[in-house]
Amino acid sequence: MMLPTEILQTIFCAKALNVTNFLSSYHGQGFHAQNEQLIDKIIKKAGNLAESHVVEVGPGPGGLTRSIIRKGPKQVIVVEKDQRFKPTLDMLADSFSSINGQMNIIYDDIRNVNMTSMFPMEEKKNWDDECPKIHLIGNLPFNVSTPLIIQWLRQISEHTGPWAYGRTKMLLTFQKEVAERLVAEPCQDQRCRLSVMAQTWTSPILRITVPGRAFLPKPDVDVGVVTFVPLKKPRTAHSFDLFEKVTRHVFSFRQKYSIKCVATLFPEYCREEFADLTYKLADLDPTTRPTQLTIDDINRIATAYKYLTEKHPEIASFEYRSSHRILPLKYTKIVSISDYVE
Repeated sequence: MMLPTEILQTIFCAKALNVTNFLSSYHGQGFHAQNEQLIDKIIKKAGNLAESHVVEVGPGPGGLTRSIIRKGPKQVIVVEKDQRFKPTLDMLADSFSSINGQMNIIYDDIRNVNMTSMFPMEEKKNWDDECPKIHLIGNLPFNVSTPLIIQWLRQISEHTGPWAYGRTKMLLTFQKEVAERLVAEPCQDQRCRLSVMAQTWTSPILRITVPGRAFLPKPDVDVGVVTFVPLKKPRTAHSFDLFEKVTRHVFSFRQKYSIKCVATLFPEYCREEFADLTYKLADLDPTTRPTQLTIDDINRIATAYKYLTEKHPEIASFEYRSSHRILPLKYTKIVSISDYVE
């Protein structure tokens, strides 16, 4: 599907829009590929977009949007925080409508956008069925990519947002190091909380790595393109909150034995005892390093932790970081008050 040539020339004329200088001031909103063949290669990894509904996060000047439209979707919804891109996006929407396409533009932070009722109900699929014709594509701002993917993984676990319609696929760009963490396997250096959480609820695949020089403005790092397909059956039966809490603690001290990390789940008065008990219940070697643990290992730790919190409810609300904000005893001083006046 092609857009009217004369409109595209108006939109993407770098000289007319002074794109280089404009994007140089576009801080914190990701980076935008300039090469059309590269853009098409990225979008191709999203799969068949024909007659589908596509949400694009952070379109910027519309480079990816243009490639998405050429794939013939039924509807394109772009979510852009920066209204300075409004003239360009408006022209794209007008050109798409001229060939009976529908493009909606939302100017807001994606973290504030509720996508639960964004699509027609006839697109909804049962979770165990094939994926719906809904795609989430994002050139994510690097400064929010990690908390945003955690937020979306939570929605996947709850079948809310775009995942209220079934196993909606995602194609997202990340800083290369973040992309490598998402797909890292046990015993790899990049293995972390993000690896475990992503692989527990989805099947993430690093499709391509793009040199930073291909983007404008040029970032200091390369970029990884990752696709996600939600799993029909997650690799844990625990709630997202419980599993995330345990996983976060498991990777709190990456270079130490994992039992030292798991010990931070418990108050100091019972820390060593309950950490040992957790590993006995999970049937794990306490000298295993965090990066060596599989998802099944962490799931067993979560099961043991849940069992202990049910037996000892008082430990469930303990937060290790909060406990360290209390002023140490050595910095306190005992004073006595003999009298006071109101």
